[in-house]
Amino acid sequence: MLNIVLHQPEIPANTGNIGRTCVATGSRLHLIEPLGFRLNEKEIKRAGMDYWEHLDVTRYVNYEAFLEQNPGANIWYATTKAKHIYSDVSFGPDDYIMFGKESAGIPEEILVEHEQRCVRIPMLDQIRSLNLSNSVAVVLYEALRQNGFAHMQTEGELHRLRWNGSIV
Repeated sequence: MLNIVLHQPEIPANTGNIGRTCVATGSRLHLIEPLGFRLNEKEIKRAGMDYWEHLDVTRYVNYEAFLEQNPGANIWYATTKAKHIYSDVSFGPDDYIMFGKESAGIPEEILVEHEQRCVRIPMLDQIRSLNLSNSVAVVLYEALRQNGFAHMQTEGELHRLRWNGSIV
């Protein structure tokens, strides 16, 4: 099961959308505090209302607690400052993919310590970065693709969902 890690997320709607994506993909969500919102806020419920109760989510008081509770975790760090493109690395089925807070990303000291584990999404230089929830979806789905979309709907399952020639 893939793991999405949000380091000090600030915007509840982004976290709600990411939570919904994690439920849709069977991924775990890890939230490293401090959070820029309360988890019961209206915005987060709106973004993932029908799904939040099904989310496998764990909160940590800080980055050190996250590392202590996940010893040996194979962590990838998503940042605009990386040399490696996300699609050029090999994601394992139990890997962790960390994303930083919307205003500042992952702290520089973490990135420097793990430079070879940093990945980026290619983009034009007219913008600073993509929206956090979009970035998570892009990288997560590449990791899922590399792992054969394990445990997700197959073509045969989709065929059974067809109704009058269209998927319902």
